Amino acid sequence: MWKKLLATSNSLPLAILRVTLGIVMFPHGAQKMLGWFGGYGFSGTMAFFTKMMHIPAPLAFLAIAAEFFGGIGLVLGFLTRVWAFGIGINMLVAVAMVHRNFGFFINWNGAQKGEGFEYHLLVLAIAAFLLIKGAGAFSLDRVLTVSASGTAGAGVALMTKNNRVDAPHLPISLDF
Repeated sequence: MWKKLLATSNSLPLAILRVTLGIVMFPHGAQKMLGWFGGYGFSGTMAFFTKMMHIPAPLAFLAIAAEFFGGIGLVLGFLTRVWAFGIGINMLVAVAMVHRNFGFFINWNGAQKGEGFEYHLLVLAIAAFLLIKGAGAFSLDRVLTVSASGTAGAGVALMTKNNRVDAPHLPISLDF
């Protein structure tokens, strides 16, 4: 089961998508978990989710965890499919409960009462792609699965008999 969950190619485009989504999601999670970037922190966000939005506490906690730990996990490429699933569910719920009421577009000029769902749609598409294809190159998922198969993982160098550093024969792929 773990091998299938972590399995991924050595794809550079996947790595770019994964790291970018992680970088975008982390500040949103840090707002909710730590109060950084103008956020309300864990207790303030939990109170808002449970009292104002009537989200059950366990689901509110999972939403915060998906953004915060998911952002970190995606940057590292660790449990990528799990975090992509959590972030995808977060986006579906955000659209269904809040953002669909404000139309498609992000509120660039402050002309509408809230934000539309175009951002969420992009995040959902990236999360779905990562859920299907995995973490790609430069990920802990790849290192763990390739190492488990008995070959060197991505980014691991091997010392040869002549004390030369020899990179493993795992070329970075530009394919998805």
